[in-house]
Amino acid sequence: MNNYSRGFLYFICAVSAMGGLLFGYDWVVIGGAKPFYELYFGISDSPLLQGVAMSTALVGCLIGAMVAGAAADKYGRKPLLIVAAVLFTVSAIATGLFNDFTLFNIARFIGGMGIGVASALSPMYIAEVSPTEIRGRMVSLNQMTIVLGILAAQVVNMLLARDTSVAESQAWNLEWGWRWMFWAETLPAALFLLMSFFIPESPVYLRMKVAMTSQQTEREAGLKELMQSKYAKVLLLGLVIAVFQQWCGTNVIFNYAQEIFVGAGFDVDGMFINIVITGIANVIFTIVALYTIEKWGRRTLILLGAGGLGLIYLTLGTCYFFEVKGFAMVCLVVAAISTYAMTLGPVTWTLLAEIFPNRIRGIAMATCTFALWVGCCTLTFSFPSMNAALGSSGSFWIYSAICFCAFIFLLRRCPETKGKSLEELEKELVK
Repeated sequence: MNNYSRGFLYFICAVSAMGGLLFGYDWVVIGGAKPFYELYFGISDSPLLQGVAMSTALVGCLIGAMVAGAAADKYGRKPLLIVAAVLFTVSAIATGLFNDFTLFNIARFIGGMGIGVASALSPMYIAEVSPTEIRGRMVSLNQMTIVLGILAAQVVNMLLARDTSVAESQAWNLEWGWRWMFWAETLPAALFLLMSFFIPESPVYLRMKVAMTSQQTEREAGLKELMQSKYAKVLLLGLVIAVFQQWCGTNVIFNYAQEIFVGAGFDVDGMFINIVITGIANVIFTIVALYTIEKWGRRTLILLGAGGLGLIYLTLGTCYFFEVKGFAMVCLVVAAISTYAMTLGPVTWTLLAEIFPNRIRGIAMATCTFALWVGCCTLTFSFPSMNAALGSSGSFWIYSAICFCAFIFLLRRCPETKGKSLEELEKELVK
């Protein structure tokens, strides 16, 4: 238990959660900039280079997540949050500044590293500074800021993109519009960097370092220790939860909104409106999660998410198969986003931050976050080919099957962590 006042606790958790805000913004903003920077760099007719531009940040995520855990265990949680803030700030400025395609991708890679570090460190830091009775709610703040970042990117993209039917507006989009979409991230990134200097180090990390010093050893927990048999069950649980958050399929709605809504019978204008609707639903039901995660518990919510999404995707796939169009399809998509937002979105980060022992939490969190981003990459790259081969109906039926399989696994393996201290959970889960 920490000794922070409630007001100061909210402050330091909000600062850490700004990593989630920038994570969400940086992840989604490229979708709105895509039509314009592709024309600017002359890659509109090159699917390979288009794929490179969309994936360089994901590669950065993998590397950032991979190094975050060991570095956080060696140097502390606070320094790594500062590093993430620096990466976000540099990327936001450089991505919009560069006129060379290679340099543009390097800037995106730097931002991706920031996402990887922040996605591993922010929820872990919040879990370690929060009292047991409100830990789930506080960690869910990280998911709240992620979805706010996503919505902010969607709104900024919509406001900055001028009427493409007017020649002068189109010229502005190609020269400046996409740049300002990235530059808009600079202000919150710089604020995150400034505020990170005013938060304390995690008390769990400080206790761990004191214990290690008293034992006259400076050996840090690494992958070799993480792979010990006593951690096998909890590591498997963490990896499944992390990968399932991506393979449940919900994020394809954000990444491939055009294909999904056009396939449901909407034109381009209708597509943009529906994207904002899904973003609003994402925020609203993440707020719901802040109040339900401590009342209903993590286990209940993650099972509700897996089973609920399985049923929704089964229905959605069937509607695509019978060529149902219009409002009914929007309702199903919003239902999927809403279910994910109040369950798998926040609960995944909460569970990953709770289930691992203090000794290995940094490296374990980084390993699971790395697996999560591998899941994101495979989901992102597989959907176009799968959608072309199986159609939207087959794609969502596969996601439905994945959700039902995960439900069975989690029903058997996922514990309830609500109301238990991190030390109590360590004794319960590691034997």
